[in-house]
Formats: sequence, C-alpha cells, structure tokens
Amino acid sequence: MGSQQFEGVKPGSASSIQIDFVYQGIRCRERLKLKPTPANLKRAARHRAAVIDAIEAGTFDYSVTFPNSKNARRFIRQDRLDNYLRQWLEAKRPTLKASTHHDYYKIIEGQLIPQFGHLMLSEIKRQHAREWAATLTCSNKRLANILSPLRAALTDAVHDELIAINPLAGWHYRRQETEVRRMQDEPDPFTAEEQAAILASLPDEGRPLIQFAFWTGLRTSELVALEWGDIDWHRNRVRVSKVITQAGRCKAEQPKTAAGIRDVDLLPAAIEALKQQKSFSYLHPSGRIFLNPRTGEPWTGDQAIRKTLWAHALKRAGVRYRRQYQTRHTYASMMVSAGEPLAWVSNQMGHTDVIITARIYANWIPVSSQQAGLMAVAKYGGSIS
Repeated sequence: MGSQQFEGVKPGSASSIQIDFVYQGIRCRERLKLKPTPANLKRAARHRAAVIDAIEAGTFDYSVTFPNSKNARRFIRQDRLDNYLRQWLEAKRPTLKASTHHDYYKIIEGQLIPQFGHLMLSEIKRQHAREWAATLTCSNKRLANILSPLRAALTDAVHDELIAINPLAGWHYRRQETEVRRMQDEPDPFTAEEQAAILASLPDEGRPLIQFAFWTGLRTSELVALEWGDIDWHRNRVRVSKVITQAGRCKAEQPKTAAGIRDVDLLPAAIEALKQQKSFSYLHPSGRIFLNPRTGEPWTGDQAIRKTLWAHALKRAGVRYRRQYQTRHTYASMMVSAGEPLAWVSNQMGHTDVIITARIYANWIPVSSQQAGLMAVAKYGGSIS
C-alpha cells in the first residue's frame, strides 16, 4: 500500500525523512532522524509547516531549529549584528595582537553594538554608517579606527557567504577637520630648553627613561619592553623587537609592522641614560631596563608613566603639556632639522618607508640654500652646450 504524500516531505533514507522549504529565497533541505513510516511522514509534515509559519512570522532561527545543519552557519545572517560581531571577534582572537583585540572589543561594545546591534546582519547598509559618522565629533583617524572592525567583520561575512556584499568595502568617511583637531594629531616637539627643564624636574630614577625617549624616538610600548640583553654595547645599538601594552596585559608582543623590528643607533645622550639606569635596574630579575620608581617593578604601559612621571614633570618644569608621544616627534624633528639622512631617520623611527617620514616631518627638513644645485651644475653642467 503506497504511503501518504505530503508536500515537501519525502523519505531521505531508511532512517531519515527529508523536508524541503524556502528560506531567504533559497531552497533548503533538512533531514529529520525519523524512520519514513506513514505516522512519521505526517509528523515531519507538521514540523515543516511549523518551520514555514515561523519563517513567515519572522521568528525562525535556523541554528535553533536545525543546530547540526551545515546551513545553520550560512544563515547566521539573520542573527542580530550584536551577536555576529561578538562571535566574529572571538573567532578572530587567535589572529590578533592582544592590544588590537582590546581596541576592537572597546569599539564593538562601546560604539558599534549600541548603534547598530539591533539590526540584522543583512540589514546594515552604508547609509547607516554614513549618517552615524556624520554625528561623531572625533577626528578622521578615530573615525577610521571605529569603522575598521565593522568593515573587517562584514568582509568575513561575505567570504563566509552570509551576505552578498560588504556595504563598507572601498568606502571611507572623511570630513573637513578644524585647525585645532589637525594640530592635536601633528608633531609638537619640545625645544632644547623645554627638554632640559623636563629632565631637571624628574627624580633620578625616572630621568633616564625620558632622556632615552628624547634621544631614540622609541614608542612608549617599545621603551617599556626593552631588556638589557637588547643592548649592543660594542656597536652602540639597541634591538627593538617587541612591545608591551596594557591592553596586552603586560606581555611582550611583536610590533604591528615588520619595520617596527629594527636596530636603533644609540647617540651619546641615549648611551649616557643607559649608564645612569644601570644602577637602578641592571640586576632586576625581569631583565627589563626601565622600572617604575614607585614600585621597583617594570612599567605596565604609557598610562602608568604619564601618571607617575610625565604629567608631574611637565607641571614642575612649567612646560606646556603635550603627550609623552611627543618625545618621539622631538627626536625625529631634531634629526631631520640637523640634516641627518631621511632614510636613516626613517629606519630609526621604524617607519615602513621614507615617504612617511618625509610627510610627517616636512616642516623640519632644512630649507635649501641659494647655493643648492650649484655642485651638480659644476659636476655635470659641462655636458650642456
């Protein structure tokens, strides 16, 4: 006797029943672990009907109804964006530096989810990002940083076939910035007099760190990671190969770029700072060069330095406050204005290419004299009749 026929329901095997339905315009087939008996076929038909009702009502969750299905991951697009971003970031954790993961976490939880978390993954459009970006008062650089994890997450969603296109691909939001905003991001180096005043206002155990920063241009994350074994005393060089940030929970990590791993030539003032520091930390079990004078332990990051040393020193010295990062700009501007080769300065700074160095410190490149070009004329001009 023939079995009863139900639309979208048929035996899949001796131990399963296949149901067929359309979701998001895509025909889906799922198997239920039921023997294809008449009673079970009827039961499967009722299950299919419930699925279709949930789809029409907008309440269908593929991963809940069919948790073991390969299609469940495909249709995560119907998950809310907040859930997707959290899952995406957790999946990316092994491939991200701890500091980058921390930055992404703060942006996702503090910015993106409050603004877009209620949307479905497939609903996010460029218009949403553009209209929201227009309301923010941060710099263009900060805007780019905020949109970066969203763009990356949507790119992965396209690769995973969760959405057809990334609405943010190739798109960046930029607006006219005020002069004040631009100046906050530009080099604002300390003069020789300001440097002397700052160093004089520092305690003996804190002075070598800042002097070393002024005369090497190292980033704070590079300074706090330095160990005595990184110093080549014979060649007067320091090997920069790791960074330590508070976001990285004070664990050493590789620099973000290959150019960040480099040998930095140590000038006399930097060598002198190291010699002064020896009496404070040379035998410390951590091997680290610079220690927090208050705790006697290695620095944990730039915030601790700012609160413990930097802000107080500038106030005592009567020097206008700038971020400690300006010690790096101070070093570069001194080298460039003194006429040191740009390629050498670029390598010292860990820039990816000399063009970056020239662009950032263009205002400190010496102005050509009236004699510029005359040596070339004297050497090669005879070939011109």
